[in-house]
Amino acid sequence: MSPEIKMLLNIFILGIGFMLMFTAFQTCGNIEQTVIKSFNSTEFHGSGYTSMAIIYGVFSASNLIAPSVVAVIGPQLSLFFSGLVYSGYIAMFIHPFTWSFYTFSVLVGIAAAVLWTAQGNLLTINSTDSTIGRNSGIFWALLQFSLFSGNLYIYFAWHDKVHILDKDRKTVFISLTVISLVGNFLFFLIQRVEPEVLPSEASESLLPGDTSESDSGGVAPQSRATRALDAFKKAIQLAVTKEMLLLSISIAYTGLELTFYSGVYGTCIGAMTRFGNNAKSLIGLSGIFIGVGEILGKSLCINSVLASKVLKTRKKGRMHIFLRPGGSLFGMLNQCSRFGRNPVVLLGLLTHFLAFFLIFLNIAPDAPLAPEEGTELQGFISPNVDVALLCSFLLGLGDSCFNTQLLSIIGFVYHDDSAPAFAVFKFVQSITAAVAFFYSNYLLLHWQLLIMVLVGFAGTLSFFMADWIVVCHRQDSDYDSI
Repeated sequence: MSPEIKMLLNIFILGIGFMLMFTAFQTCGNIEQTVIKSFNSTEFHGSGYTSMAIIYGVFSASNLIAPSVVAVIGPQLSLFFSGLVYSGYIAMFIHPFTWSFYTFSVLVGIAAAVLWTAQGNLLTINSTDSTIGRNSGIFWALLQFSLFSGNLYIYFAWHDKVHILDKDRKTVFISLTVISLVGNFLFFLIQRVEPEVLPSEASESLLPGDTSESDSGGVAPQSRATRALDAFKKAIQLAVTKEMLLLSISIAYTGLELTFYSGVYGTCIGAMTRFGNNAKSLIGLSGIFIGVGEILGKSLCINSVLASKVLKTRKKGRMHIFLRPGGSLFGMLNQCSRFGRNPVVLLGLLTHFLAFFLIFLNIAPDAPLAPEEGTELQGFISPNVDVALLCSFLLGLGDSCFNTQLLSIIGFVYHDDSAPAFAVFKFVQSITAAVAFFYSNYLLLHWQLLIMVLVGFAGTLSFFMADWIVVCHRQDSDYDSI
């Protein structure tokens, strides 16, 4: 098997493993607050928003040490052990206790940092400068399929249910635990890519420093300790570079909107009594439409890579229309390479602004804070299920535009230091997500929307500046192809 095929196969295995794991975890997060409100027990006193705030808060701090952990045990084992913690968190909902609920929230925060740092490293190791955009698009498209099967089950299982019974909860979370474990064990199928057969740009080690190995194939203890320390120092250094500081505002915005679409918006829909007895089942349907938007967005971005490669071989100024949907749109957007990734990010911002405006009109302002019985209030228009699901689609589409372009530019600029760079990415994203989940316990819907509008606008401008700096410094590179 050629190195290129092996690397592409590894990307697909990585994506499928994450797809199964996050079929369980994202479905869990989507219904968590609703399930907790319906849980009939005097022994349990917890909040789904608070749990997610703990997860992302611990996640943000743990990202600073995650590269060191990945350096010591390797990315493959890092994925496996982190995945076991995710499965434990999901299994905890079979019969939750307050102490186990918040304990696993802390453990998942630590595991998530290691998991995503290892993922970013494996993605970069199995990519070159010219394939990092394609591979990140493939991975994120596969990952977003996780929003389908779990949410589809929720839609049918909770149809016409006003109250979630204990047997409904147990059936759902036993199934999700099994799915998570299957995805976790798939990581052992990822094959090692030998450095000597790779292109020079794809043969980078996980961390800077001495990577010499002993005759037995293991890394000397002193070398491991040195590399772990170097990884931590490198993460700090990368965090204060000009490009990363600018991108941090965009990354922060993805943390805010991640919180909204993955935890808050579904809860809002389920709390709208004016949607009828199907309100809670619509949580699952909303998750599916988010997934459709995510996958379509990733597909468009992959097409844009193909389009830009073809356009580079044509004469300047000529317009070429591609047959594949998305390839046409993004082909035209990418024909002027001086604009870099900016048109895709701008499309993501406009898509989100439209979604926020429609949500503001359609959803009651107290929906995020409503009790289990829901809210009788409404927004500025009569609540409409079709508009609510359209907003779910737009949230997913806009999120895919931001994430794919951020991963591409970070993977390109910091290719030689992939693990520390992705650790910084997840640190900034997760700390803003933690803040957003925390204030979701207190702020009405319109205030949450206003915060995202302001940060999203600032983040888009900062991305434009970072993209311009990268293009100016790398005029002779293949930047426009990522």
